[in-house]
Amino acid sequence: MLVDSANELKFIDLFCGIGGFHIAAQIACDERGVEPVCVFSSEIDPDAQDAYEANFKARPHGDITKIHERDIPDHDILFAGFPCQAFSICGDQRGFEDTRGTLFFDVARILKEKRPRAFVLENVKQLRSHNQGRTLYRIMETLRNLGYHADYRILNALDFGLPQKRERIFIVGFREPRNHKWPTGGMPMKPLSEVLEIDVPEFYYASEKIRRNRLESVSAKKKKPGDLTIWHENKGGNISPLPYSCALRAGASYNYLLVNGERRLTEREMLRLQGFPNSYEIVCGYQATRKQAGNSVAVPCVAAVIRSVLDALNSKPIYQARIESADYAVQEPLFA
Repeated sequence: MLVDSANELKFIDLFCGIGGFHIAAQIACDERGVEPVCVFSSEIDPDAQDAYEANFKARPHGDITKIHERDIPDHDILFAGFPCQAFSICGDQRGFEDTRGTLFFDVARILKEKRPRAFVLENVKQLRSHNQGRTLYRIMETLRNLGYHADYRILNALDFGLPQKRERIFIVGFREPRNHKWPTGGMPMKPLSEVLEIDVPEFYYASEKIRRNRLESVSAKKKKPGDLTIWHENKGGNISPLPYSCALRAGASYNYLLVNGERRLTEREMLRLQGFPNSYEIVCGYQATRKQAGNSVAVPCVAAVIRSVLDALNSKPIYQARIESADYAVQEPLFA
C-alpha cells in the first residue's frame, strides 16, 4: 500500500532551494489522490530559505552536514537536488574533490539511517560523463550497496511543456524492486507568449551598445518581425535567437539570455520558465531570484518523475507479483 491510513505521503526536501520539488510533489500527489506532507526540509542559502518559508509556511533547516541523520523524521520518499556545481560544465568539474560534490554522501547517510521507500535525485547532465563516468558509477554503486534498486535517466524540460532546453539527470531508487517506467514527455511546448510579460521596466533592458551588437550578429539569420525569441549567447560568443530559452544558469552573465536581443528576463518570467505557478510569491530582489531560478528544477519534469515513482510504489514489488502469479506458494525473492 502506497500511503498510510491517513492517505498521506511523507517526504523530505533536501537542498530544497525555493521549493521546486515541493511544488512538483504537490502536483503529482494531487493527481494520484494522495496528501503530500513535507516533514523536513533543508537549505543553506538564507535568501532561498526566505522564499521557501514565504510560500510553504515552514522555514528550512540549515546546513545538512551539521544535522544528524537520526534527527530527521521518518518519511516515505526522499527528494534531493544535490548541488551540481561540482559536476557542471560551467564549473570546474572537480566532482568529489569539491566539497559540494561530497554532499551526495549526506544523502547516502540519511538513506542508510531512515530507509525511505523511494528517493528522487536530480543533477546536471554532465554528471553522467564526469571523470569518464566514474563519478556516476560511484554514486550508483553507493546507492545499490545501501540496498536500493536504482536507475537513472536524462530528461529535457522541453519534452515536458516548458519553453526551456534544460537537460538534467534524474536518479530514482526503491527499497524493494519495482516496475518503474520513466516518463517520456511528449507534451506540447508552451509558447513564449504565455511566459513573457508585456510591460517591462527599463531596468531590464540591455545597453544600447549591446542591443546594437546583438541585432547586427543575428541579422543574417533572417529573424521574422514579430517573432518572440530568446537570444542565447554561448561560450564562443555566438548568438542564437530561439523560440525557447536555453537553460537558466545561476552564475551566467546578465546578457547570456536576452528577450528579442533587447532585455533580460524578469523574475516572474524566469520562474515561469521553470514551471512555477504565478501564485508563487517573489520575496527577494532581482539578483537573488535570478540565482534561485537558475539553481531550481523544472517543475513539470520533476512532477512527471514523481508521478512515475508513485505509480511504481502503488504496484506490488516485482518478486511479490511473480510469486502471486506462479502456481506455488513459496519462492525466494529474485533480488537479494
